Amino acid sequence: MKDLLLVAIDAALKAGSTIMDIYTDPKADFGVEKKSDQSPLTIADRAANAVLCKEIEKLGFPILSEESSIASFNERRSWDLFWVVDPLDGTKEFIKKNGEFTVNIALAKGDTPILGVVYLPVKQILYFSSEDLGAYKLSQITRLSSTDSLEVLINKSLKLPITSASKDDFIVVASRSHLSKETEDYINQLRSEHDKVDFVSVGSSIKICWVAEGVADVYPRFAPTMEWDTAAGHAIALAAGKRVIQVENGLPLIYNKENLLNPWFIVK
Repeated sequence: MKDLLLVAIDAALKAGSTIMDIYTDPKADFGVEKKSDQSPLTIADRAANAVLCKEIEKLGFPILSEESSIASFNERRSWDLFWVVDPLDGTKEFIKKNGEFTVNIALAKGDTPILGVVYLPVKQILYFSSEDLGAYKLSQITRLSSTDSLEVLINKSLKLPITSASKDDFIVVASRSHLSKETEDYINQLRSEHDKVDFVSVGSSIKICWVAEGVADVYPRFAPTMEWDTAAGHAIALAAGKRVIQVENGLPLIYNKENLLNPWFIVK
């Protein structure tokens, strides 16, 4: 598992570097297209996917990626260990150039993510986890050096959650681009249960990582997401002692379903 995690971290950093080459190019128009669901796709999504898949496919496990062809459920249902990746989560934020996008890599066993990597290329922040090692946050990283082992990275990192004695408010984090009425109703309900509720908005899987880190107390998602949007953050949240539960039944969010659309969920 340590070897797999280090490869996933390296892949995320390389994909992040590829994204930043395009993001910072004054001549790049991003090549924005619309997919069948009307969500945007850019040349950075495709380029990052190529880099990421090249790095992890050599490990021999199947890959479930937003930007690659999806195997049929008949084939996927036999998968035991498999990657779930989103090479550029937060494409809308990428296009807006607000920096709130991530590279997401998860390794799932059965229906549960057991290893996760979320990288924020603009902020140079790396979140990573495995079920046996816990969850960590490492700042100011853009690539691995030849001497970087997983132990070296962990020693440089902060273990999640990071508690703050000065945090008295109950903090809700929600989507920058997908704030639904149901989410607003849920936040209003929390305001009746807590003395002071603060609301913060941010893009991509950063939201799940903020709950894992302790920056936020809860992330309600009452709007559509796909499995690759959540798997990496979910792994990090689990390793940090948090839960990602379905709104309808309170059970954990699961993966490799026949329909890859997630139900509504809450991270807390």
